[in-house]
Amino acid sequence: MTTPHVPLVDLSHQQQQIAAAIREGFNRVIAESSFIMGPQVGEFESAWAKYCGVRFSMGVGNGTDAIEIALRAAGVGSGDEVIIPANTFVATAGAVERSGARPVLADCTEDFLLDPSDVADRVTKRTKAVVGVHLYGQAAPIEAIREVVPRGIPIFEDMAQAQGAMRHGARAGSLGDMAATSFYPGKNLGAYGDAGAVMTNSELFAERIRRLRNHGGNRRYEHLEVGFNSRLDTLQAVVLNAKLAFLDEWNRERSEASELYRQLLSGQEAVRLPEVAEGNDHVFHLYVVRVPDRDRVAHVLTAAGIGVGIHYPTPIHLLPAYAHLGYSRGAFPVAERHAGEIMSLPLFPGITSSQQEEVAVALGKVLGR
Repeated sequence: MTTPHVPLVDLSHQQQQIAAAIREGFNRVIAESSFIMGPQVGEFESAWAKYCGVRFSMGVGNGTDAIEIALRAAGVGSGDEVIIPANTFVATAGAVERSGARPVLADCTEDFLLDPSDVADRVTKRTKAVVGVHLYGQAAPIEAIREVVPRGIPIFEDMAQAQGAMRHGARAGSLGDMAATSFYPGKNLGAYGDAGAVMTNSELFAERIRRLRNHGGNRRYEHLEVGFNSRLDTLQAVVLNAKLAFLDEWNRERSEASELYRQLLSGQEAVRLPEVAEGNDHVFHLYVVRVPDRDRVAHVLTAAGIGVGIHYPTPIHLLPAYAHLGYSRGAFPVAERHAGEIMSLPLFPGITSSQQEEVAVALGKVLGR
């Protein structure tokens, strides 16, 4: 019997569809030597803003910079507090600390999204912003979070895992006062390396973001404030322009694959399937299930040639780098419980039904179905 081999992520299907456009775009950049802030950057920024349903989009070097620059554009700095989920990638917390502020953590609900009621309990006089993280492909309840924080505190979206997702009919990226995203290669909309963007409807925020990403000025040798060297690379803009044309199609393929998983796994009582929050259209950046004895299950599946992931194995407050925040084990019980149970199954545009069937059969064997 041949050992199955199903990768967690396979980008080859996408690459085949965009290869010609990428070659043509790269050749144009090379011929024009427009490697930094070439016209393709503006083309993508306009197209991405329109897609998200916002007025402005500013490309930056990566998703972590995008969060930090957005926070700084809103005036977040030393002595401030920013509320974020305990269950997020470390970059969310890192960006807050780099801005000079202190991350204040809040727990999640059973659908993995930031819990508005816990956010309300974490607000203090020092709270300067809240970052709602759109996790695994669906949007956080930004409108509910806005209801529980004082007027004037901006609500940000970390939407790196939900490009194209909708909430109550509005596109992720347009729900908060500002939104930050990463275009890391494995994202629903991914570059060929690091890239990111900040989105907003505020002309004031947009103008400051443009300065901050470019050494603090809009023109060469004009430096109005201390800024960053964090501009979207022109070659990456070519890639993103090409991929954006396929994003809705690829998200549809992800949704169809998630539905097949639901059918294949619905009879396995030990597997808890993803929950879609009311009002959300999920784009399944990741297909995250919850299983008992997760580490053993993941080890056996990996040995059988099934690619699995854990996003994320340790909540922020239990990472050594964030011990100084002063939280102890048990502070965020839902996030901590999820961290010991979650497992991401293979899902990507182009995954075949036979591959998904292999995953379901292998999972069933491990769990003793």
